[in-house]
Amino acid sequence: DVTVTYVEVSGDMQQAKVHVSIMGTEAKQKLCLKGLQNAAGFFQRKIADRIQTRYTPRVLFVLDKGVKHSIQIAKLLREVLPPEEERGSCIGELKDDAAERSAETPNEGNE
Repeated sequence: DVTVTYVEVSGDMQQAKVHVSIMGTEAKQKLCLKGLQNAAGFFQRKIADRIQTRYTPRVLFVLDKGVKHSIQIAKLLREVLPPEEERGSCIGELKDDAAERSAETPNEGNE
């Protein structure tokens, strides 16, 4: 799976840096990125057909590890946090404690 996460275009429209997220092993990521880099000319021609500018931006593909990193963090959190039904009761207890504390503490604006 390849996802374009965002594109940075230089101020002079000479270069477009395409950040992509590639799911899979590191070998698969390198292979996909190499394929995209080899197809950059194809994408540049397609862009030239769609926009009317003096120069067509040079397309560069860059691996964005942010999405994969986020998925890994979410997986780790699922492993260390209690199951969702237990978390729900903990959150309810925290809300009750906060409500009790706010009822005990006088409101500073009304003194």
